[in-house]
Amino acid sequence: MKRRSNLKSSERNTQPVNSAKKLKNTEDFGATSISCPNSKYTAVLLKGKVQLRQEETKGVKSFPADKSQGRILCHALTTDFFHYGTDSGHVVCVSLKDGKTVSSFTHTVGVREVFPAQRGKHLVFTDEKKSGYLLSTSTESDSCLELPDFSPTITGALWDSWHPERGVFAAYDHEKVYVYALHKLTIYGSWVSLVGSECLHPSKKPMSLENGVLTCQLASGQTSKLTLSTHSYLKQAGSSSSKLSKQLTRAVMLNRLDEGLDLVRTHTKERLLKKLGKACLIHMEVELAIQVYRLSQNVSMVSSLEAIRGIKENKLLAGHLAMFLGEYNLAQDHYLSSSCPLAALEMRRDLSHWEKALKLAKDLAEDQIPYISKEYAAHLEQTGDFLKALAHYKNGLTHNNQEHNEACQAGVARMLITVGDIRGGVAKAIQHPSRVLKQECGALLESVRQLSQAAQLYEMGQYYDQAALVYMQCKDWAKVGELLPHVSSLKTHQRYAKAMEANGKYKVAAQAYKRAEDWDNLTRILLDHLNNPEAAVHVVRQTKSKEGAKMVARFFLLLKNYDSAIRILVLCQCNDEAFKLAQQHRQVEVFAEIIGAEATQDDYGNIAQYFEAEKNHLQAGYYFHLGEQYRGALENLLMCDSTENGLAVDMAIEVVCQAKDICLTDQLIDYLTGKTDSKPKDPVHLFRLYMALQRHTEAAHVANSIASEQLCSGNYRVSHDLLFKMYRELLDHKTDISTEMSTNLMLLHSYLLAKIHVKRGDHLKAAHLLSRVSENIRMFPAHVVPILTSAVIECQRAGLRNSAFNHAVTLMRPDNRKQIQQKYRRKIEDIVRHPHKSEVVDDMTPCPVCGSLLPQNELLCTSCKSNLPYCIATGQHMLREDWSVCPHCDFPALHSQFLLLLKTEKACPMCCQTLGADEVKKISDCSKYLATVNLNRRTTASP
Repeated sequence: MKRRSNLKSSERNTQPVNSAKKLKNTEDFGATSISCPNSKYTAVLLKGKVQLRQEETKGVKSFPADKSQGRILCHALTTDFFHYGTDSGHVVCVSLKDGKTVSSFTHTVGVREVFPAQRGKHLVFTDEKKSGYLLSTSTESDSCLELPDFSPTITGALWDSWHPERGVFAAYDHEKVYVYALHKLTIYGSWVSLVGSECLHPSKKPMSLENGVLTCQLASGQTSKLTLSTHSYLKQAGSSSSKLSKQLTRAVMLNRLDEGLDLVRTHTKERLLKKLGKACLIHMEVELAIQVYRLSQNVSMVSSLEAIRGIKENKLLAGHLAMFLGEYNLAQDHYLSSSCPLAALEMRRDLSHWEKALKLAKDLAEDQIPYISKEYAAHLEQTGDFLKALAHYKNGLTHNNQEHNEACQAGVARMLITVGDIRGGVAKAIQHPSRVLKQECGALLESVRQLSQAAQLYEMGQYYDQAALVYMQCKDWAKVGELLPHVSSLKTHQRYAKAMEANGKYKVAAQAYKRAEDWDNLTRILLDHLNNPEAAVHVVRQTKSKEGAKMVARFFLLLKNYDSAIRILVLCQCNDEAFKLAQQHRQVEVFAEIIGAEATQDDYGNIAQYFEAEKNHLQAGYYFHLGEQYRGALENLLMCDSTENGLAVDMAIEVVCQAKDICLTDQLIDYLTGKTDSKPKDPVHLFRLYMALQRHTEAAHVANSIASEQLCSGNYRVSHDLLFKMYRELLDHKTDISTEMSTNLMLLHSYLLAKIHVKRGDHLKAAHLLSRVSENIRMFPAHVVPILTSAVIECQRAGLRNSAFNHAVTLMRPDNRKQIQQKYRRKIEDIVRHPHKSEVVDDMTPCPVCGSLLPQNELLCTSCKSNLPYCIATGQHMLREDWSVCPHCDFPALHSQFLLLLKTEKACPMCCQTLGADEVKKISDCSKYLATVNLNRRTTASP
């Protein structure tokens, strides 16, 4: 029975050896031997001892060498090591190479079974309490970790041969396989985790494990392979987020962080990246962590990890990583056990863990205690723990840093005032060189109503604005007056001004209001108390203050000076108030005059409505026009009485031109033509309207009509100027000119020009001109007899006796004879009774259009049928070789004759503009002027 028990035990112990073979049972040994894969050693357990025999030399060693280790209960062989466990809890590893003990670990209770890794670095053993442990023998001091959720029925353990350094192994019994992983290097130290479990058929006996594939021996002796569920994610692609999360969890538990990175790289979900990043930090995989946090675009973490990636010391590196994870106590422990314990102090200071920082400083860096105390005191001051802050400020004083000491002394001063030691705090603040401290202490004193001390500190710190305000609260006006030249705050000056006003010191108050730029109160003081309206008006003019303007206006109203009141309101753009005032006192005309071009559309509308209500239609129309209310403007202008009619019509023309409204234009035309009231108005207005509207054809008809009326009335200059103006307008706008207008202008100009030549004594030119007029004498009904008389006299003087006879015959008709002046009657009768029909022959000159010869005073060419341009100096037709024009009106003149005329005359006979002979230039090419002549020829040819 004992040999049968030994057999079972030794069979279990054969599992770590791949080629183990059972030898025959013998009565001598009473046990089963275990051979290593290379068959160099055989181990035999007999009565609590193991005989280790080398097959080549047949040498035998007995274990345990030390009887105190107790009886051996289990043992196992690997390629290089021999392991055994005793009933006293010893687990020993012996090197097969030299027979020396490599490691020895003492457990609390007896060891039942051992399952070593092939390379001998790790070993799993079970004890008498049926608990499982993992023993690491590769570290300086052996570490033993209890296996979590360990089954008491475990019969064996196999180590994963794929990357054995990752520490993955499987423990099994007859029903299940349990997969464990050793996490050797983490910030939390080493630990073993249960990755998962898998059901196992009783007929399968595990033999080896590689990359999650379990090779089992069947009862038939054949083998089968089983992929463990813990490693199945390697062959399955995760699609859903939950599945990816599970796969990532398995990869982390199996120490396969690089494979976890491959998983999240293709599915960059923030939650998975965060999870993997934390796992990398825990396992101290800095390079992998940098890649993960770059994927998640966590710039700050990448920067922090870059800064520590070159650290080789595990403890220091673990401290940094624990700090990144918020495990500050753990980080401190790592820092203190590293080669840089001061890192723990720096961490606590950065985290404002002042109490812990002070404790660390006492042990690590006493010279830092004053600086930490100062920082702690500042923190306590902010949180309101003033007594404790005072103590730490005092503890912060040192002897070798002046700037630091000044900061601590400033804190002491503030805290003394805060805790009630006013005298001590003020004394400290006065002694301290900082201006800012004096301001801070002044504010603290002001908050506890210690005003005099607060003002003193403000003044010493050169905070004059605050000092003045506090002195005001103390009613120390003399001190305030001393500080005012240094005060820049307008509110401070204003408060002082109000206080002085309340005390009846109005001049001082006015000066203070001026410094405060409080112009409204300054205006009020000047008017109500200092009786200085001139200064008040000056202030309002300079500042354009509306409230000030209203005050000045009220002052002038009391004096019944409405003009000044309205003016000051308008100046400050108080137009509504100014209009109401003007309306109340019937001064709207004054308001309108003052506001001028500064008025708004609403202002113009208000003024116009006022004048409309007052039946002042001319003013109403004018202001409606300015306000662009054209319909109202026209209606009022057309309602004006006869005394204002001319001005009203001129304004109405401006209105319709700006309005560009056909209805308003037609309304004005109906009014001017008399369709509205059966009273036609002066046609000059209609002419001006058409001209303003640039309706030149209608204007030309009206101008002809007006000119005809003026001709009938004998107003030849007026008629001439009107036709000339119309002629120029039509030319400028390239509008056809009627024959009637051209002829009328030519005849009127000939008559006026004849007077000039009579005065000059050039009777021949005068005779030809008057003869031209006499031939159309019906157009001059008001002066038929005087014109014919002048023609007879001038023709007689010029030797044109036949022409004189013809004109005299016309005069002798019964309807004209009675009107002949007595002094000319006999002479004219003698010309008729004794006719002399001799005639001076008119010179023949070429036509400027076709070149045919014709009399120089003839204006119609019989060859080309052109109406020829006439000289404005002689009335003769123009010559190509003697062409010039007036530079003002552009009418043509014979250059030689024009210069001759300008020797006695100082103006152009056509436009009456002052003209000098040097201004007239001879024109060699008159083609463009003749083009106008040809246009006129076509115009006049039309009916």
